[in-house]
Amino acid sequence: MILKLDMVQTASLAVIVLFVGQKIKNKVPYLEKYCIPSPVIGGLIFAFLTLALKVGNVLTLDMDITLQKLFMTAFFTTIGFTAGFKLLKTGGKAVFIFLGLNIILCFAQNILGVSLAKMFGLHPLIGLATGSTPLVGGLGTAGAFAPLFEKAGAVGANTVAIASATFGLVVGSLIGGPLAKRLIEKNNLKTPMETINSSSDEVAAEMTTKQLIPENFMNAVSQILLAMGIGTIISFLLEKTGMTFPVYIGAMFAAAIIRNISDATHAYKFYGEEIDIVGDIALALFLAMALMGLKLWQLASLALPLIVMLSAQAVLITIFAYFVIFYIMGKDYEASVIASGEIGFGLGATANAMANMNALSSRYGHAPKAFFIVPLVGSLFIDFFNAGIITGFMNFFK
Repeated sequence: MILKLDMVQTASLAVIVLFVGQKIKNKVPYLEKYCIPSPVIGGLIFAFLTLALKVGNVLTLDMDITLQKLFMTAFFTTIGFTAGFKLLKTGGKAVFIFLGLNIILCFAQNILGVSLAKMFGLHPLIGLATGSTPLVGGLGTAGAFAPLFEKAGAVGANTVAIASATFGLVVGSLIGGPLAKRLIEKNNLKTPMETINSSSDEVAAEMTTKQLIPENFMNAVSQILLAMGIGTIISFLLEKTGMTFPVYIGAMFAAAIIRNISDATHAYKFYGEEIDIVGDIALALFLAMALMGLKLWQLASLALPLIVMLSAQAVLITIFAYFVIFYIMGKDYEASVIASGEIGFGLGATANAMANMNALSSRYGHAPKAFFIVPLVGSLFIDFFNAGIITGFMNFFK
């Protein structure tokens, strides 16, 4: 039996899946501790349910994912709005160094993934689906690029990419803290040891609840839609080059342009906080729908290669953080905390990075440099470069 759901019904089901994930996360401390996103929890449960129904020849779902693409584009548009050149400059030389190192990591993850895929006789894009797409890129980038891999002939790439991103979320939280602890103890690093009270006024200011103004929220949504509209023109022009780009790339560029014109001229206001809220909503719904559509039965023939490929990626990021990030970023306590954050977003997401660093700072003392550099690069600027790197690999191997 096949049950067809239109785009509205599919979106409604995604909301239910999201609520289920939130409920379970609140009840299971382990999931909260390791920062597993609610859409991932609910989406995976739904995916395993659909697997059981299909294997038992009970029911097959045919879902219209039109709105998934809309939510995806909206989310990446909000990422584009974060790319302010003034913000990048304020980080100084260390931000550019850390960004450069992570661009190198993106290339290394993709080269390793493609090489191992060829060793197992798989499509090269399956290897790309275990590289920087799901790891540095996270679930959002995985859900955006994987369908393009499948269109290029890599059957099962979508499921592999989402599975890889989920693997990274868990492993990135498990090894980041221990790695930094090892660096601190082995190198006898001097740690601050003071409490967060030393910056209590600053923390209190950040914690102050801000009132959401309806007019500002409407203006923020309007700016997002405007960037998405202009982005379709940019994407159309980019496609004229003969290369394949994700549908959101034009919107990201348009959003960055709108943001930087605002910063430079002050001709109009940029509604950053409200845009972030819309981005969080869009990401949650996009991820829920992406995981709902996992075809887990396609992983059966890829089980062994996938385990080997992801294990190799975990070893790569560990070596990179331990021997490259730590030494180049200063070989001090701050560098060890940055290395811990690198594990977090290099395998999973910036949320993992912040969780890793918070655990360290609560024990050894605050690390302001790390807490500025890692989220600035991990959640903002690396997405632009990673998208370009993935696009280049994809067009070379398709």
